Amino acid sequence: MTSHHRLWALLAGTSLCVVTGSAMAQVAPQSPPSSAQPTPPAETEAAPAQTEAASAETEAAPNVADIIVTGSRIIRNGSASPTPLTTVSTDLLASAAPAGTISDGLNNLPVFSGSRNQFSNPGSNATGVQGGNGSANVLNLRNLGTYRTLVLFDGHRIPPTLYNSTVDVDLIPQELISRVDIVTGGVSAVYGSDAVSGVVNYVLNRKFDGFRAHVESGISQSGDAATRDIGGAFGFKVGDRGHFEASVQHREYDGILDRAFDRDWNNLAAIQGAGTAANPYYLATDVHLATYTFGGLITNGALRGQQFNQTGDIVPFVAGTASGSSCCQIGGDGAYQNASMSSPSRGTQAFARFDYDLTSDIHVYLQGAANLKRNTSYTGWNQLTGLVFSNTNAFLTPASRAALAGASTFTVNEILQGAPRIEASSKTDQYYVNAGIEGSLANFKWNATYTHGSSRLETTLSNMPNNQRLAAALDAVVGPTGQVVCQAALTNPSAYGSCVPLNLFGASSPSQSALNYVLGKATFLTHTIQDSADAAISGSVFDTWAGPVSVALSGEWRRQRFDASSTVLPTDLADCTGLRYNCVAGTTLLYPTSFPQSDTVAQSVKEGAIEVEVPLLTDSVIAKSLSLNGAARYTDYSTSGHYFTWKAGAVWEVDDQIKLRGTISRDIRAPTLYDLFQPTTTVYGNYTDSTKTPAVTAYLPSINLGNADLTAEVGRTYTAGLVLKPNFLRGFTVTVDYYHTVVSNAISVIQGFNAAVQQGCLSSGGTSIYCTLIQRDAAGNATAYYIQPQNIARVKTYGWDGEADYTTRIAGRPLNLRALINYQPHIYYEQPGIPTIDQGGAGWGLNGLMPSPSVQAAAFVNFKPTDNLTIDLFEHYRNKFRRSGVAAQVFKDEYVRSFATTNLTLTFDTGSTWKIADSALYLSVTNLFNATPPLSGYYSGTTSAGASFEFSDDPTGRAFVVGFRIKG
Repeated sequence: MTSHHRLWALLAGTSLCVVTGSAMAQVAPQSPPSSAQPTPPAETEAAPAQTEAASAETEAAPNVADIIVTGSRIIRNGSASPTPLTTVSTDLLASAAPAGTISDGLNNLPVFSGSRNQFSNPGSNATGVQGGNGSANVLNLRNLGTYRTLVLFDGHRIPPTLYNSTVDVDLIPQELISRVDIVTGGVSAVYGSDAVSGVVNYVLNRKFDGFRAHVESGISQSGDAATRDIGGAFGFKVGDRGHFEASVQHREYDGILDRAFDRDWNNLAAIQGAGTAANPYYLATDVHLATYTFGGLITNGALRGQQFNQTGDIVPFVAGTASGSSCCQIGGDGAYQNASMSSPSRGTQAFARFDYDLTSDIHVYLQGAANLKRNTSYTGWNQLTGLVFSNTNAFLTPASRAALAGASTFTVNEILQGAPRIEASSKTDQYYVNAGIEGSLANFKWNATYTHGSSRLETTLSNMPNNQRLAAALDAVVGPTGQVVCQAALTNPSAYGSCVPLNLFGASSPSQSALNYVLGKATFLTHTIQDSADAAISGSVFDTWAGPVSVALSGEWRRQRFDASSTVLPTDLADCTGLRYNCVAGTTLLYPTSFPQSDTVAQSVKEGAIEVEVPLLTDSVIAKSLSLNGAARYTDYSTSGHYFTWKAGAVWEVDDQIKLRGTISRDIRAPTLYDLFQPTTTVYGNYTDSTKTPAVTAYLPSINLGNADLTAEVGRTYTAGLVLKPNFLRGFTVTVDYYHTVVSNAISVIQGFNAAVQQGCLSSGGTSIYCTLIQRDAAGNATAYYIQPQNIARVKTYGWDGEADYTTRIAGRPLNLRALINYQPHIYYEQPGIPTIDQGGAGWGLNGLMPSPSVQAAAFVNFKPTDNLTIDLFEHYRNKFRRSGVAAQVFKDEYVRSFATTNLTLTFDTGSTWKIADSALYLSVTNLFNATPPLSGYYSGTTSAGASFEFSDDPTGRAFVVGFRIKG
């Protein structure tokens, strides 16, 4: 049975849907946050099968009425929220990703699309969309960009983790998180900038008593991707007024280290062709590079096209068949690349919180977290191009030297397979402290908090060639004593006395001592610090015929600082003095990849907001209830101006069975410090001027710039929803919500070397802003290209969210079902003078746009056939989608097929069976049917054979997890 068929069989067999997260919880019940921390269950009503869970929750949290819904500071019932809200317990998320984190489980929910995680292609640069960590786990609602998704920890904004102001959500302490609330609508008026596509709020269990601990281990069927996870938490009362709780967790993931070899289905696949009608793109396998070998390919002179074999002799190069791309061939002796399929990680999270009741009405708390994480990945072997050698090089065999006697020098291209691959490691140390006071006065709740967050991100690229040392080591001669030495060591011993000659003639020729001399590393260190203070007061101001009118007033101040340093700067050039080959004074960079540095830059923000809840009708002829909700906020950025945001919504509860809701909002996303002030960096490369006939390719600088004139993006979102609870099917709820979001003045990074940008300049007659990104000389020849963020884009999307929940009993045993689905047919990225990209239902787009299926679905089944056994099933499905979001590109096979996986978890109550306290043994099988993700590839990554699966698909295959948890 195919994955597609399994999904529909599962949905049909489970009658559509599932229960709310709290009903499926099997660990410590959550307690409510205070009125200052918006975080309630989506519904307060409990079906019969939920009675036990609801009862336990009430016992732990007697002040349930004080809970406030995420997305509002005054609404205390999720069913009364006009903004679509999904609440998911941590236990439910565990069934979605048994071997992963809470955030891995979130990324399996349909509302998330285009997120980056450990399965994203690792990069060899710390800039761009990766934000300093190409393996960070960052959430992306509706694929509108991670920077348009606001992440909260217990209602408070989390200081950024990455330099581009996004949050690596794996850094949130997970042991005491009870659930996650997801608001899928614009709420900048409530929470401020960045909440354009929505909010993800990790909700803390504030009153945990006792202890809990777990240990688990997992491994894939292929013997890799091993996981180890151990953690625990405890909490206790301190006297009559205090409470303390703390947690720690350590998690290790070994990753999948080889993309080209670790899975049989990943057979050196890559997109080939030119994307035209005459030469369409297509997915090929067994793809090899046409102009590189592992032993060295001669690229000039009479022996051009021949190669060095394993022993260093020159032999013919056996070519593969033409692939349609000049870079590559199918089969043959050409080399290929091999990057990580998923990135290893190590992480430790620690958290502590102390609460104290000063009086019966005033409460203070202090909490802190430390999160230490390291990601590692391999981006491939060093790719060496156009190396120049003397025909008398000491490492040449006599036969090779004789064959090369016709010219004094020759050039070689080589993939350096005999050396370690380039290793990218990111080490993150993040600390968070939050202190607050809150209380009540008459009908009002008030609170004030202060937060300090600090993130230190160190990105290191290892095993890169130092081009100056490489040039010296490649020029090998026979020294006075008959030993092979570096030519530079004879002519300039003070500079190159330690030079170790490097033999590249043959795939395994380099000595370890030579590699140690040539290979080095570059480190990029960034600090992001955020301080913030906020205060709020809320309560009912008067009563009307329909009930109390509630108002919330809030104010916030925050300041964010950023700085960066680098051990290898873009301006660092090789000193070519005394070097005969492979070094050009004033041009050759010291390392092929370098990082910028930045002095401290900062911005401050001041905000004030009001929210009002007005009931209009109650128990009338036309409505059981009707209420309006509105919010407005004034925001003043020291760097990019001041803005007004607002939100208006309504909830019409027709009767106990039918409820209608809707919102309209104006939201903003202010430019980040890096958007505004990123340090200037220059990268040289071969760029094509497509405006010339014929097109001209030249080795030119590409210059990255910030833009201090950027202003905030402005989003407008409309939602309309329906909630049904039919009386004839007790315990069943279905919700459907429509959403429509348009982001104007959107910030887009414009690349001057992009062919569409060049054409946009040409079509404008030289008047377009694009023309400022192309530097030309008096003769009209391009001399440099610029890359800079600009407020010129427009992003538009719409679609439907659906959810169905059902709680019932079979043969007297509880059955909980839940299904969620998202339909998002289009995500338009528009820029003047450039063809529109439609990323909805597409795999790849320009500027780092990620895959975005138009249909995603998730289904949960929870069944307890006996008192001692619980069965959890989870199914995730995405439909097929186009390989590219660029309409002009032509593909032979336009679509990537659909993909679905099934997870099974069995939990045995060992507390009852084996009398081991309150404990459980659990076994999970992820990707139960070992579904193979479809091959694909990036259309502009044709030189990277093996980059062949979609970011949205987990390539691990079937995997197993066994664990034990205990609490008391």
